[in-house]
Amino acid sequence: MAKNIVVLGGGTAGTIISNNLRRHLPDEWTITVIDRDDRHIYQPGLLFVPFGLQKSKTLVKPRQKYFLPGVTFVMDEITRIDPEKKSVKTKKHEFVYDFLVISTGCKVVPEENDGLLDAWGKNAFTFYYLEAADILHEKLKEFDGGKLVMDIAELPFKCPVAPIEFVFMADWYFKKRGIRKKVEIELVTPLQGAFTKPKASAVFSRSAKEKNIKITTGFELNRVDGKGKYIESVQGAKVDYDMLVVVPTTIGDKVISDSGMDDGIGYVPTHQNTLQALKHDGVYVIGDATNVPTSKAGSVAHYEADVVVFNIMAEIHGVKPEEIYDGHSTCFIVYSKGTSSLIDFNYKIEPLPGKFPAPHLGPFSLLKETKANWYGKLAFEPLYWNVLLGGRHLGMPPTLVMAGKEVG
Repeated sequence: MAKNIVVLGGGTAGTIISNNLRRHLPDEWTITVIDRDDRHIYQPGLLFVPFGLQKSKTLVKPRQKYFLPGVTFVMDEITRIDPEKKSVKTKKHEFVYDFLVISTGCKVVPEENDGLLDAWGKNAFTFYYLEAADILHEKLKEFDGGKLVMDIAELPFKCPVAPIEFVFMADWYFKKRGIRKKVEIELVTPLQGAFTKPKASAVFSRSAKEKNIKITTGFELNRVDGKGKYIESVQGAKVDYDMLVVVPTTIGDKVISDSGMDDGIGYVPTHQNTLQALKHDGVYVIGDATNVPTSKAGSVAHYEADVVVFNIMAEIHGVKPEEIYDGHSTCFIVYSKGTSSLIDFNYKIEPLPGKFPAPHLGPFSLLKETKANWYGKLAFEPLYWNVLLGGRHLGMPPTLVMAGKEVG
């Protein structure tokens, strides 16, 4: 009798997990991945599009191409999850499961931010999805001076380092164009620093100061006034702008809320160490769909996939899932065309200086701007398409390794 695993969402998390499971499970197990379209987007590349360093069309490939034989990809709209009946309804089908993996991701919803849609495409932009990144590329080319504000509307949001990378890249971009002295750059964030972790935040803040980039913290966006060209916080503070680049409010997928499985903003309450859904048996959550307190980033999905595969295999063999995942996240932070930094951290351990991935050898340097890190960032793209999505292991454990890190 067939046994079924259903994976909701065919992005980074869904592709890695389904291929990884296929490698481990016998043929009697069916693995079905459901997504509404066949467009897999390499999301780290979105940052490069506004600055002309990458063409958006190179970031998109067919999802179907990256699933192993024995993984069934279904292009359909998911309408309902019933964790009691262990079934998933789509517009055309119904699927029953023994295990469900939710990897439905998250998305920006500019309509949730008061006044933003009125300014959208006029003097307010984003780079968080493909078409918007292309529009911003054209608008940046036309920008000849004034105040550029990068604003994070509210928490949580996808890829916490991306807004820092954007302002650092903007500094490089306007220097390259010879108009940096005519441009003010300001990062506005609801966080209490440039980043979620204090030590890394201090390093980024020093770099911003050296680049003459202002950082305004503790600013929770209340509304955007496109005509007056300013943003206003919940507390009533105002920041003027000539061009606004924004990370709008970010929410989980609608089907999670429609199925009554969410935490109020579309994310699934998830055990932060086993990655099981807290309220439902046989359900695991991975990537941006979780509400675990770590970054919504691709490296997290990669590390989580190893844990979810281990725990599903454990359950199949009648063993209790283990509390393995520690919030591990690894992120490159691009400073300019040619230099990048790198951070490696988890729930409890802040980013520290040192070498990565090989202790003391590297070749990458943690919390340090280097050329080697830049080449690492570039090399990651072919690695992503050709190795990671296939569910292959890079030899890096899913948990943080302290060896090679400078403590104290």
